Amino acid sequence: MTNLVKYNAIFVETFEVSEEILPTYKYQDTPSWDSVGHMSMIAALEEAFDIMLDTEDIIDFSSWEKGKEILNKYDVEVA
Repeated sequence: MTNLVKYNAIFVETFEVSEEILPTYKYQDTPSWDSVGHMSMIAALEEAFDIMLDTEDIIDFSSWEKGKEILNKYDVEVA
């Protein structure tokens, strides 16, 4: 399983959205991406990629696209 497949699966499962909308998906685009959903997604990402995100990165994680940039800082390439 590639990092992109894992990354997308976390979004689809956490927020119950279709994979097709992910490239433009942003924080609070759907009711499920609220503060609780955000922290659930962060926990799932940390577990899937065996990383610990800094608080600043958790706050800055505002879209599917931005998340790919943030994960890259932790040597997790999502392409």
